[in-house]
Amino acid sequence: MDKKKQKRLNSWLRQQSKLAKRWLLIAVSLGVLSSFFLIGQAALIASMLYKLVIESADKHTLIPQFAGLIALIVGRAACSWARELAGFRCGEQIRVYIRQLILNKLRDLGPAYIKGKPAGAWATLTLEQVENMQDFFARYLPQMSLSVFIPFIILVVVFPTNWAAGLIFLITAPLVPFFMALVGIKAADASRKNFKALQRLSGHFYDRLQSMTTIRMFDKTKTESDNLRAASDVFRERTMDVLRIAFLSSAVLEFFTSISIAITAVYFGFSYIGELNFGYYGAGVTLFSGLFILILAPEFYQPLRDLGTFYHAKQEAIGAAESIVDFLSLNVEEIRSGRQTLPYSHSVSIEAKNLEVLNPENGRTLVGPVSFKISPEQHTALVGPSGAGKTSLINAILGFMPYKGELLINGVPLNQLDISDWRRHVSWVGQNPVLLHGTIRENITLGKTNVSEETIHSALEQSFASEFIQTHGMDYMISDRAGGLSVGQAQRLAVARAAVQNGAFWLLDEPTASLDANSEQLVMKGLDNQTQKKTTLLVTHQLVPLQAMDQILVLADGQLVQSGQYTSLSKTDGIFKDMLEANLALKSHDKGNLDA
Repeated sequence: MDKKKQKRLNSWLRQQSKLAKRWLLIAVSLGVLSSFFLIGQAALIASMLYKLVIESADKHTLIPQFAGLIALIVGRAACSWARELAGFRCGEQIRVYIRQLILNKLRDLGPAYIKGKPAGAWATLTLEQVENMQDFFARYLPQMSLSVFIPFIILVVVFPTNWAAGLIFLITAPLVPFFMALVGIKAADASRKNFKALQRLSGHFYDRLQSMTTIRMFDKTKTESDNLRAASDVFRERTMDVLRIAFLSSAVLEFFTSISIAITAVYFGFSYIGELNFGYYGAGVTLFSGLFILILAPEFYQPLRDLGTFYHAKQEAIGAAESIVDFLSLNVEEIRSGRQTLPYSHSVSIEAKNLEVLNPENGRTLVGPVSFKISPEQHTALVGPSGAGKTSLINAILGFMPYKGELLINGVPLNQLDISDWRRHVSWVGQNPVLLHGTIRENITLGKTNVSEETIHSALEQSFASEFIQTHGMDYMISDRAGGLSVGQAQRLAVARAAVQNGAFWLLDEPTASLDANSEQLVMKGLDNQTQKKTTLLVTHQLVPLQAMDQILVLADGQLVQSGQYTSLSKTDGIFKDMLEANLALKSHDKGNLDA
């Protein structure tokens, strides 16, 4: 990573720290207070030893000093505990904010962009990488200030006692951050590579976990195991690189601090036996001054050593921040949203005039220009070969893709509508229903508490989902990805959920593509019950059931090539007729196989 980029990431991390400035200030203040307790503790220990060794004082006379020493130790422990707590709160507050920035960005980009990366990569970005910033905010930033304040306070106390010892501290102290910076340059690059490897491994593992059945079906278990093992080895090697640098930095810091403390000890030893005659302002070196400064010597370097330990956290945070900052600063085509609520919300009409749907990353036209109109309560089918642009057009209607031209909802341009308000009027049923970990009731209501029992039971009845609900009960737990239910049952629950949403516009994206004949029939009956007198847009590859549709739009290569009703389109040469004949041939082939 070049220095310019590293500096930019470091600057971004520091800007985020301003959000928890209060907790950061508390952590630093407690560290400074602890240093005063430390100086008092060193003075008491040196004083007691001086009286016991030199003055041969009675031990009973030192009881008040022992009590004071215990109080100082307790005070330092309390400061350390409170400082750790303040640091944690600082990191927690910033992590919550950064994670919210990521989630807001994901929401703005929408599913069209999110699908470009595996779910595991997004999970790593949102969870692991944000979590790895905790020590930077909780420990490194407070320690940055303390590594200046605490040595300065100790120097202020040491110089009046012995200027030679203060000079040794002052000269040797810069060696620690100097060598720490040299090691840190390598650490930042190693951390960045480590996070890249973790993202790839997470995405690879999650995708293979989802497709486990397919992998077994095609006997690719060994191949995918080898691929996963290779990705794991790359991650292991890069993790070891990070740990190797961390241990190296600790060893370097310990070496130089030990040398510095040893020089101070040698100086006092030779001064005490009269071999060195400088540094003590003519008063001579006493046991008290020698012990006092030697007790403070390790503590003088301790903040710098701690900074060196936490410096690895800084490089880890910079490595984690690279992907996050790149993602947050992603320059995509703006998806504009207004504030106007949907007028005449009891029904929906959609009209496109020279509409061009754009790629959010590069602004390239994916669909268009196209013009069409879906009237209120009209049932429209959107068909076309794979890659024709159907999904892009749907995403534009839902407000997930930028566009040029006009896209009117009830006569109002979509970019002037409040997108959240518009989506509240949409009931969506997709090809693979997403059911959350929770009860059947929670999945139908999506956590809404204002849905009546009558509404729930009516939706279940009309969706033909009540038959298995009577067996399982409304409190039956569903695991992630509809675990515990068949595909047909999950799809009927999705229809019931859309019915509870009670949108004026129903968007059906291949709702029966993964179903057997019986489940398909039940789901279609349920949809017919729910979409009476509702504006409906059905995206499908199955053309035979479209005879009842009011209008059919045919897309190919991003262009609207045909439109009309089933009867006319099935008799006109074109893409629709070709797809219909292919559908009929496939059905005939499947029927022949069943008969055989």
